[in-house]
Amino acid sequence: MALELRPNCEGCDKDLPPNATDARICTFECTFCADCVDKILHNVCPNCGGGFVPRPIRPTREWRPGLSVAKRPPSATRVRLSYTLAEIAAFVRDIAQIPPEER
Repeated sequence: MALELRPNCEGCDKDLPPNATDARICTFECTFCADCVDKILHNVCPNCGGGFVPRPIRPTREWRPGLSVAKRPPSATRVRLSYTLAEIAAFVRDIAQIPPEER
């Protein structure tokens, strides 16, 4: 199963097309821009508490049959956070000092 490739940052709603090099995801595919991850979330996913990694780039060219953006398009459904900034700040403050691999 291919990654969903959500089209936006769940925090600031910045567009994150399939080739965005500043897209970050957690293990549940929560998607944020690098600025939100670094400056607001401090590498803490506000949904699951995990850390983030750069989201892979889906090839535009079909190097292998059926495997490209055209054949497996990204999601068009925009996702937004369901927590307030205050709730996120408190959550991040509580667990940011714990390395992602130990959360």
